[in-house]
Amino acid sequence: MGVNGAGNGSIQARLVTEIRRRIIDGKVLPGVNISELALAEEFGVSRTPVREAFKQLQTEGLIEIRPRVGTFVTAPSRREVTELFEMKELLEGAAARLLAQRGRVPEVEQMEENLREADAAVARNDRARYAELVEEFHNLLIVGADNKKLEAHYRTLMNQLAYARLVHTSLSQPGRALQSDREHHRVLELIVAKDGDSAERVMREHVRASRQALLIGLEAEHHRTEDP
Repeated sequence: MGVNGAGNGSIQARLVTEIRRRIIDGKVLPGVNISELALAEEFGVSRTPVREAFKQLQTEGLIEIRPRVGTFVTAPSRREVTELFEMKELLEGAAARLLAQRGRVPEVEQMEENLREADAAVARNDRARYAELVEEFHNLLIVGADNKKLEAHYRTLMNQLAYARLVHTSLSQPGRALQSDREHHRVLELIVAKDGDSAERVMREHVRASRQALLIGLEAEHHRTEDP
């Protein structure tokens, strides 16, 4: 997977994108040292762009560089998860309001198709596919709000949360997938009805419910890792 022939800037950008994707997909886990040398060899580059990529990912809150120790994926604390979800709630609530004001834009139709697939995934208990559709639903909501500043803040927030990893934990709670699907339907109904006030309120309630399920799931995971 060499990237020779590209400029240093594009090499670094590609490294940032690839390492970020691996972290968010859960392919690199918290507590495991990320080898600078191994990545340099894999990508066919010197260690300098890898080091610069690490610095950028540390700024995003995804990794922690410990001098003379190593580079590690950060595991957000309970407080950090709570704070990040409080911001997620604000941004997604605002997005639901903005999308409701726009009328029947393409994102609304895509969300309707998303929910048809989500209903089927929940019915066959396909949690992995449903997790993908949850991400897509929230992404369509943000894009549909048509506010570049809101979207930029949202992307940074999602990277700091390594959200894809956390969705699976949240959905591991019994009955959460079905409840989440119903909440998505209610939000979209209000967006289609152009009821911005209610869409914002219900979207915020949905994010809060997801946070509660996630924190319960994280607590369960913590106990499992502590058990002999």
